[in-house]
Amino acid sequence: MTFPVEGEAIVVAPEIFALGLGGKEMERRELLQKTVEAIDIKQFDVVGLVEAMAQMAFQARNLGRAAQIYDRMIQDPDCTIILCLAGSLFSAGLKQVVVDLITHNMVDVIVSTGANIVDQDFFEALGFRHYVGDPLADDELLRQHQIDRIYDTYIDERELRVCDHVIAEIADGLEPRPYSSREFIEQMGLYLERRGVTEPSVVLAAYRHQVPIFVPAFSDCSAGFGLVYHQWYSPDRHVTIDSVRDFRELTQCKLASPATGLVMIGGGVPKNFAQDTVVAAELLGFETAMHRYAIQITVADERDGALSGSTLREAHSWGKVDMSTEQMVFAEATLAFPLLAGYVYGKGHWRHRQPRKLAQLFQRQLAVV
Repeated sequence: MTFPVEGEAIVVAPEIFALGLGGKEMERRELLQKTVEAIDIKQFDVVGLVEAMAQMAFQARNLGRAAQIYDRMIQDPDCTIILCLAGSLFSAGLKQVVVDLITHNMVDVIVSTGANIVDQDFFEALGFRHYVGDPLADDELLRQHQIDRIYDTYIDERELRVCDHVIAEIADGLEPRPYSSREFIEQMGLYLERRGVTEPSVVLAAYRHQVPIFVPAFSDCSAGFGLVYHQWYSPDRHVTIDSVRDFRELTQCKLASPATGLVMIGGGVPKNFAQDTVVAAELLGFETAMHRYAIQITVADERDGALSGSTLREAHSWGKVDMSTEQMVFAEATLAFPLLAGYVYGKGHWRHRQPRKLAQLFQRQLAVV
């Protein structure tokens, strides 16, 4: 596989690694055989199933109510929908779900961990893949073969290094100054657009539909490695990421919206970052309402006080989430998220929804060097 990149010495042909390695390389290739395939919610009608689940008990009922709340967000003409993503979602086959939410106008802002956006989505947009693995694999053997494992999924470390260098190349081409993660991810989308990428991509779809993506901990992924490389070799003129600007820009999205709804897959930093915009707006002297709607899918436990499992009712005590229209779903994302998104897609109310195009709030001409 090759993926030519503009700039110096970033043209990679992984097949060259096989030369002279014989059986060892063959063993490596056998481990990287079967790819993880993304689920396509457009191929299934799950509306009846989710509505039937809503009449059950436990997490089936919770999921059914969460789906109904999401559909209410879609139908509310005042509501901006913020999708929060934590955990290894796209490597697990959920990338196409988010692409469809973007292209069918069911999300207006994304707040995510860096791994989903860079190591998984942008990585696959470069032509690479995630592979079916084994959670009981010999991890020392994988290390020797430069194969990284996420539970039952494998990633080719050599290809991840290519992703790192592409990030560095994008940074090398930008005016040296601080950027929000949203600005830099927009440049990643432009990079893919200019190269005519046809692989489904969240970064590319968001760029085309003017859906801003924020990654508050941007260095905690392949972007971090690429930017370290960029800064190391450009010590006097380099790009930096301004996480405070991220917070300010996401707060601007909140202020530009009469109402907001949160769809949270997992918890952690993306969850808190999005919730905190209410408090930030108040601190700046603006009158703003709590998030009108909020749903969260998580397997985390609330009893240890950690954020990923903290209930949305708890967030109400901080003045972040309206308690009247919230729902926790304690379920694993690969099971629950396709049903949630598939229900809203199947109901079809997105067809009459006006796009927000909130990236327009921040449009400016970027100087490229």
